[in-house]
Amino acid sequence: MQLKKSEEILAEVHRNCALALQSIGNILPEAEDAAVKEELLAQHEQYEKLSGKAAMLAQDKRITLKDPSPIKKAMMWGSIKMNTLADNSRAHIAEMMVQGTVMGITALKSTLAEACKDCADEEILSLARELLTAEECFERKWKKLIA
Repeated sequence: MQLKKSEEILAEVHRNCALALQSIGNILPEAEDAAVKEELLAQHEQYEKLSGKAAMLAQDKRITLKDPSPIKKAMMWGSIKMNTLADNSRAHIAEMMVQGTVMGITALKSTLAEACKDCADEEILSLARELLTAEECFERKWKKLIA
């Protein structure tokens, strides 16, 4: 039971980071505002660090992580390109990032709520909580850029 729950949590952390990195990579070329670019690059770096920690934990615990499907990535790319084609303003990009971050926060909270304290590896739970804290901070930063 513990291994299964730990795998699910680590898979969610990995998926969350992979989708965030993909989204940021897709939005970055469209961003013209310096503050937006700076925030995107800072968040990209943080997601890379967390993704690296997830990969190391997966290797240590012999857990196989799967990347999001190419179809999911293509759909995200298309959605981002269409959204930024119409409006690549600071406020619009910040709104897009808030929406993505909220989806990540919701998925993480749901995954963590399903895990009982004694049913998952503490290192994996700690990483999930670290990602959740980072995403909540990102959400606050993006909300400030909307105004």
